[in-house]
Amino acid sequence: MSFFLHKSNFLLRTVYPEFWWKIEEAAEPTIYLTFDDGPIPDVTEFVLEQLDKFAAQATFFCIGDNVRKHSDILFKVLEAGHMVGNHTFNHLNGWKTDDLTYLENIQKCQDQLNVETSLFRPPYGRIKKTQVAEVIEHYSIVMWDVLTGDFDRSLPADVCLRKTIQYTRPGSIVVFHDSLKAWPTMRYVLPRMLAYFANRGYSFRAVPQPVYAGY
Repeated sequence: MSFFLHKSNFLLRTVYPEFWWKIEEAAEPTIYLTFDDGPIPDVTEFVLEQLDKFAAQATFFCIGDNVRKHSDILFKVLEAGHMVGNHTFNHLNGWKTDDLTYLENIQKCQDQLNVETSLFRPPYGRIKKTQVAEVIEHYSIVMWDVLTGDFDRSLPADVCLRKTIQYTRPGSIVVFHDSLKAWPTMRYVLPRMLAYFANRGYSFRAVPQPVYAGY
């Protein structure tokens, strides 16, 4: 079984206050849905269908190599009015990667996306302080308030749904994955999660895109 926290840890938020963990809202209750590791045929398209049913907007943190292989799916994401973010070209773990290689991989993803974005999410949520110092000059580093755990094959889908609902609050940034690994669980959880919160008056928006010089 994978070890992860469904709710982001207070200590992590304290160590990295410059990261985006939640987005506080004063108006209607809003959830910020994000999807990592796509685009993937069928999986990402299923996500788009579900979002459309609830007039939901989301942010897709894309792997550059998947964009290279499935640029037509990225086009569908953008055509549907969703936002995209950078998730490196090869899904690199920042803790295990030297800074130059890591930064070059981010730029390679940016070049492949060929879409302006000022949002970056480090794969696995792992990034060194030295990498942060460089990345934050051009991107907002978007983490999460709620990690669904849809990638964990040992986590029953109904438990994943229950935990996701339990921890999600107004302003939560919630992570799903449009990946083959997450597909069996995500396709169960996502439509039920959307229905649950839509019935309670929530809206679903993309993470805002700040403007940075040069991007």
